[in-house]
Formats: sequence, C-alpha cells, structure tokens
Amino acid sequence: MIPLATRLAIVRRFRHLLADEAEAFAAAASGQLQTPVPEGLIGEVLPLADACLFLEREAEAILAPRRRGSAGRPLWLFGVDLEIRREPLGTVLIIGAYNYPLLLTGVQTIQALVAGNTVLLKPGRGGSAAATALASGLARAGLPANLLTVLEEDPDAARRAIAAGVDKVVLTGSATTGRAVMAELARHGTPSVMELSGCDACLVLEGADLDLVARALAFGLRFKGSATCIAPRRVLAKRATIAILEAKLTDAARAIPPRRVDPEMAARVKQLVDDAVASGARLASGRADGGTSMPVLVVANARAGMPLLTEDLFAPVISLIPTETDDDAVAAANANPYALGAAVFGPLDAARRMAGRLEVGCVVINDVIAPTADPRLPFGGRRASGFGVTRGAEGLLELTAVKTVSIRRGRMLQHLDPPRPRDASIFLSYVRAAHAGTWRARAAGLYALACALARRERARA
Repeated sequence: MIPLATRLAIVRRFRHLLADEAEAFAAAASGQLQTPVPEGLIGEVLPLADACLFLEREAEAILAPRRRGSAGRPLWLFGVDLEIRREPLGTVLIIGAYNYPLLLTGVQTIQALVAGNTVLLKPGRGGSAAATALASGLARAGLPANLLTVLEEDPDAARRAIAAGVDKVVLTGSATTGRAVMAELARHGTPSVMELSGCDACLVLEGADLDLVARALAFGLRFKGSATCIAPRRVLAKRATIAILEAKLTDAARAIPPRRVDPEMAARVKQLVDDAVASGARLASGRADGGTSMPVLVVANARAGMPLLTEDLFAPVISLIPTETDDDAVAAANANPYALGAAVFGPLDAARRMAGRLEVGCVVINDVIAPTADPRLPFGGRRASGFGVTRGAEGLLELTAVKTVSIRRGRMLQHLDPPRPRDASIFLSYVRAAHAGTWRARAAGLYALACALARRERARA
C-alpha cells in the first residue's frame, strides 16, 4: 500500500494542477446542466481545491491510530492497553451525481484514495468529462493507474461492479436511485453511504432581514438552475411575513433567466403545480407549461398535504407556506419524508434554537447552500435523504475499516483459570462496588469484595 505521506503528496500536486488549469476543469464540470465556467469555478473547482487542502492538513491526524490510556478502563481489565486503528476497506465504488460532477465525486474519490482504497468511479449523466479530467489530473500528479478506474455512465456499469465485488459504495443521487442500488447491495451484503434527495425547508422568523431572505432564495433558485439537493423548496413563515416575502421574491424571480430542465422533470413539475393550484395554491410567478426551458415558479398559499411539498424536484420551483406559529413551522418542516438540510433566517439566538429542533442532516442560518461546501463539514441526510456522511473528517473515516487491538501487559490472567465456587461472591461484590446506585451500597460492595478476596487467599494458603 502506498504510504499516507505519498498519497497526500499526490493530492497536493493535484491541487496545484487544479489551480493552474482551473478554467479547463470548470469547463469539464459543465456537464448536463451546461454550467457556465464562472459558476463552475466557484461551485466545483474552488471547493474541491479547499477539500484537498483540508486533507493535506488533517488526514494524518484523522487516520492515525488512537491509543487509549488507563483513564476509564474497567478495573478488571488492569494491564490491558487499547489501540483503535483505521485501515483501508479495499475497493470503493463511487456512483456520482450529474449536478456536481467534479466537486462531489472528486471529494469522495480523493478521500477514498487518501484512506488507502482503490476506486471505481461511475459518473452521473453527462459527468464523464469531469470524471476523466479528475482521473487525468490525479494521474499527472503521480497516482498509479491501477488505483482509479473511470467506468461508463451507464447504470449497468455500477451493477456489474457491485456483482463483481466491491467493499463499499458511495452514492449521490435521487431517493429512487438509492433504493434501487440498495436492493442490489443487499444481495451481496455490501455497505454503503447514501446521499439522496432533499426537499429543504427555509424557516423565516420574526425579525429576519427579508431583503436578505429574498436574495438568498433567489440564489438558491438561480445557482445550478436550482438543481441542487439542498436548494430551498419550502418557505415557512407567519402570514404577515410571507406576504411581504412573496412580493420581494417574485420581483427577484422575474429577473432570473429560464433554465433548461430535463423533460421528465418538467412534466412532473407541471403536474404537481397544477395539482397544487387546483387545491387552493396560487402561482405567483412563472408558468408551468411542461416545457424544458423553465422560468422560476413561485407557488404561494401552499399548504400541508399537497404532493408538491413532498417531492424531490431538481427544478427552479419554490413554495410559500403560511404558518400560524413557529411551532407550526417546525412541525411542518419535520413532517417531510426528506431530511437533508434546512435554512433558518432570523435573530441569531432564536435561529439557533430553531435549528436545534429541526430533524435534518445540516442547517444553515442566515444563508443557503454555500456554507455546506466547507471542507471540514460532514454532509449527509436522514430518513428518505439517506444515511452516512461524506466530506469532513467523518466522511474520510466512512471510507475506512475499524480495527481494535487489545494488548495485555503483565501476567494477571486469572480469567483463564477454571471458575471456583467462591468466584461468584467476588464478581457480585465487584459489580456492586463499581456500579451500585448509592455510595453506601458501593462501600458495602467494596467491603464485601475485600472479604471475599481475603477468603480466597486463605483458601489458597
């Protein structure tokens, strides 16, 4: 296996290449969304470079064996030292997403390589150019050719890899895709990390800067054509607040050019929006005509029970949901089957308290999307949004196997001897001395333990 220092040197050289050829990497990351180069630089290249730097600085300490001293060690294990080691899994299959073909697959691939694994990379739709650029850059940085293989985009390539045998799968994709892949993995007993769909809530508290909220929501609708798993989809606020916010957001929405949407997604959006309008909602901005060039759609007067509010839409659609109280907003946010992320806008103390009540994988306060690109941050969801994490220290550790090593020092190995009749009283006294609920009971247990040990020694004599 290549030493960690050598792997990190490869990552460092790749990061320098990424900087030197940033525009070419951004162009390769354009993918199916046809992301403009400036957006690719800020949304793909820069955070990937920062993720590399994080690993260069932190990976050695994260992956280092941990030795536990005597603190907290049970008395009956006197003389036993403990090491917790992190070792490579073997072969990791990365199943990439189409919306971030360089950043997400890049971070996961590089973390898997730093952890000592061999990687199979199956790009998402339109992601082959980004995957090839990633693999080429790593090869030029010194990565041996046998450690990273780029597969075809065809889902059958992932199925064949799973059937041939891999040690872990990391998938970023829709909940539907995740369930299909999990079914394949179950047949082989293969563990996985699933980063799946979102339908994120944005909760707006009294005292929030509504101009900031409107700007942030407009960014979420504009960035990557709103094809982002943690883009805000549901805005929850009290009625007076939502009325003001609607006016600000619709003005901002009209300034956002239409974005190309997958035909199947466009038809799905039209059906859901038409259903919501028929159930009492109102289309405040845009028009849902099923076309693949979609303007921003702002759906006002949305309410619980509308299928629009529980779907993982990769399209520039957002729903405004009036609530009576903050408790109602939290309950509505948590009722969604998807639990990837959320945003809270408002005074900091109140926003922190509300963030603590949200049952999601990540919460951003007074911003959206961008802070989750911090390379120190583990990222993952709950419920229908998946399990496990990628990125950060925790994401690196997901790509390792845990091995514990217990080392016995000295010759106190009485547990190896056959049990004797008096041993039960020793064990019973020890349990009470160590774990009884009151100091009197523990003291009595300690006294009984001393007496039992003394009797055993007299018997030996």
